[in-house]
Amino acid sequence: MPRVASLAVAGGLLQACSSAPSRNILGSYFPSWMVCTLVALVLTFIVRGVFVRTGIDAVLPAPLIAYLALFAAFTFAVWLIWLA
Repeated sequence: MPRVASLAVAGGLLQACSSAPSRNILGSYFPSWMVCTLVALVLTFIVRGVFVRTGIDAVLPAPLIAYLALFAAFTFAVWLIWLA
């Protein structure tokens, strides 16, 4: 009996997981996080190009960390702007 009750509780808690956000792109459904990640990657490369041209890239103490932080920030920003 406890097993049936735990399955019923787990089933109830997983109801919110039934519809993951996805986007139809050329007939295929892609998860929304993947689209946000790709947009953020492009934005990060654009910002890196701007930083290289302006000389900011040369003075960054930890460029890898800075660009990873920018990538994460762009990912969350695109997610919030697009899906909120």
